Amino acid sequence: MKAVRRFAVRAGLPEQLTDIGVLARNLRWTWHPPTQELFAAMAPETWAATGDPLRLLDAMPAAELDRLAADEEFVARVQALAGELRDYLDGPRWYQERAHESRMPGSIAYFSMEFGVTEALPNYSGGLGVLAADHLKAASDLGVPVIGVGLLYGSGYFRQSLSLDGWQQEHYPVLDPEGLPLELVTDAADTPILVHVAMPGGRVLRARVWRAEVGRIPLLLLDSDLDENEEDLRSVTDRLYGGDQEHRIKQEILAGIGGVRAVRAYCELTGLPQPEVFHTNEGHAGFLGLERVRELVEGHGLEERQALAAVRAGTVFTTHTPVPAGIDRFPVELVRSFFGDGTLLPGVDPDWIIGLGEEPKPATFNMATMGLRLAQRANGVSRLHGQVSRRMFAHLWPGFDAEEVPIGSVTNGVHGPSWAAKEITGEQLGDAELWKLRSQLRESLVHEVRRRVRESWLHRGASALELGWTESVFDPGVLTIGFARRVPTYKRLTLMLRDPDRLRALLLDPERPVQLVVAGKSHPADEGGKALIQQIVRFADAADVRERIVFLPDYDMSMARYLYWGCDVWLNNPTRPLEACGTSGMKAALNGCLNLSIPDGWWDEYSDGSNGWTIPNADGVTDPARRDDLEAAALYELLSGQVAPLFYDRDADGVPRSWLAMVRHTLADLAPRVQATRMLEDYVEGYYAPAALSANAAAADSFAGARDLAAYRARVDEAWSRIRIAEVDARVCDGGAPVLGAELAVSAAVDLGGLRPADVDVQAVVGRADDSDELTGVRTVSLEPDGDGRYAGTVTLHRAGAVGMTVRVLPNHPMLAAPAELGRVVFAD
Repeated sequence: MKAVRRFAVRAGLPEQLTDIGVLARNLRWTWHPPTQELFAAMAPETWAATGDPLRLLDAMPAAELDRLAADEEFVARVQALAGELRDYLDGPRWYQERAHESRMPGSIAYFSMEFGVTEALPNYSGGLGVLAADHLKAASDLGVPVIGVGLLYGSGYFRQSLSLDGWQQEHYPVLDPEGLPLELVTDAADTPILVHVAMPGGRVLRARVWRAEVGRIPLLLLDSDLDENEEDLRSVTDRLYGGDQEHRIKQEILAGIGGVRAVRAYCELTGLPQPEVFHTNEGHAGFLGLERVRELVEGHGLEERQALAAVRAGTVFTTHTPVPAGIDRFPVELVRSFFGDGTLLPGVDPDWIIGLGEEPKPATFNMATMGLRLAQRANGVSRLHGQVSRRMFAHLWPGFDAEEVPIGSVTNGVHGPSWAAKEITGEQLGDAELWKLRSQLRESLVHEVRRRVRESWLHRGASALELGWTESVFDPGVLTIGFARRVPTYKRLTLMLRDPDRLRALLLDPERPVQLVVAGKSHPADEGGKALIQQIVRFADAADVRERIVFLPDYDMSMARYLYWGCDVWLNNPTRPLEACGTSGMKAALNGCLNLSIPDGWWDEYSDGSNGWTIPNADGVTDPARRDDLEAAALYELLSGQVAPLFYDRDADGVPRSWLAMVRHTLADLAPRVQATRMLEDYVEGYYAPAALSANAAAADSFAGARDLAAYRARVDEAWSRIRIAEVDARVCDGGAPVLGAELAVSAAVDLGGLRPADVDVQAVVGRADDSDELTGVRTVSLEPDGDGRYAGTVTLHRAGAVGMTVRVLPNHPMLAAPAELGRVVFAD
């Protein structure tokens, strides 16, 4: 029979142990080993099976809790940890120490469609969610006042298993919010706070708000599974990345518009400062900017242009997408069906909304385009991805070279305390001790692989009697390579299978064997991705190699830790430059695992030749099949010619000294640079603090700054087509030859079309000129008014060879964050 209602019945804690509930509810335990050890001491087997303190407490008999309550030593331990947590939550940290140095925002709202804080709160699908959670954890450690905002999914993502023939199967377990480390947000009368979002046809989508405590950081998750909602609205938050486009846009409207309303209500309820900065993590929650426009139009009487200026000033947009196909797009008419009648965002013109996201492709609304137009500051997630993003979105800033497109980069980082094995400490170990530690971690991985392989085969329908071979899967002494991530085509899960015989020879080499653990989920609608998984599984099922290569289903955070801890090499072979960042190799590096990767994402930036190996990439080869052949061959050569020989090169004591030199270098040099705390510091200093200054300047004196910037933009829009540059002259100042280092006097007649000189920046541009007179490697110098409509100045000839020069006019206003921000430029004819 099937239950019609679910209840989470909590175990009552004796008074002496009430602090255990506090420790269990705050997710700081997920990265605090002493608290984890406390839970493990309460019931070791239950903790090992669940890794979840709430489930641990639910499973403990009352008599056992009473026994612990009578144990003075245990109670003192609980109280000490609770006191340490209070100090962590309340004491000043890095951010508070910096606050006096510059104007820091009092609150930052961080929106993401998924958060992978812990497997005990399965609200994530992969890297984006884990990155978002690491962002919150690092913010907590640094004291950055972030509020996380997202959705709570009734089934999370999905649980993965395999059929007998190796095809991915999806299962969607029902999650009870009251059984998760969450608290319902309620008012003083203990009534749940509800967020209301208008839907077409006069309907209303209601959502309650749950709060998770991620150390110092509140994470607000909206949940539409309410009796008050009609069935289709109740199911809006049923699954992460599920459903059709209408279902998806409802999710994104709830996350963005409903998310802002949830933050507002939460801050009013708790007394926390309202956010000064809003960080949109990918385009999914981009509608948050429209809700903030509505607030200013309705609440402060601003016009849309004025409200947009204020909203942009305090918004940061991060793109994780290296290809246009990865961006959320909706038919314009679908968007219009939600915004067209004005009930969702009263006072905001639906046509203006459409204009923010409309792209050249007919009748298509682009969430990333809208996100960029609603944010004054934007970034990619690695240095290379910043370059890719500037090229990909260059059409939004016509007339500017890709280098000037106002999209920067903050390379992702990972939360070290969450991903480094507790055995990896700051102690300086000798080679023998370090090798012993790495071997122990590999052995733990081997035991976990054997357990999971056996479970997977039992689920696929095998009999226990025929699974004796699983006891010899993997060898603790064999070079172990990990490959685990989502399975879109560009990550090339099956590149290792390009030459099956060569892979088999590597796995079965009698002197220097390799073993390979593979894991990953394909999106349920991605049949191509599932086919790639099936190819790997079928190869790994073969009796001759199944003890050296495995595919482990149901990749999640708990499995990932074993892989990061125990693998010797982390393999990453995407098609360059389609990996925006990729953080799995960073987590592996924290544990002394060496990377073997295509020069893409973060590895393109951080590899130095001593912390791993770079797989040569066949850039310029346009045939994908030939490119895969070349790069697979390079991978095999590295494994057989460099990686395996170095691993098995042992001294008389059986220690691989040269290998350990690379491990030491990785731990000492690379591990500090891939930390999420470094990432957060970059965001604070390069994005959050400047955004807060801009937002406050825009809002001061009843939004005088926003009104002024909007009026300026209107003047520029009206006059820009009339600007003309003529009579450009350039000559060497001393009359000599144009030699390197010489000063060039530049002048031009400029008709500003009615604008004031202060409204523009007239620049001389000098750079290398190619055969078609296109300039590269440019330098710019602002020219000054020289009377009678002329501008003049000098520029140094900074390079030899074919050099070219031009003059251009750009908008100029103190509230612009970048010269290209308005996408306006006029060049000399």
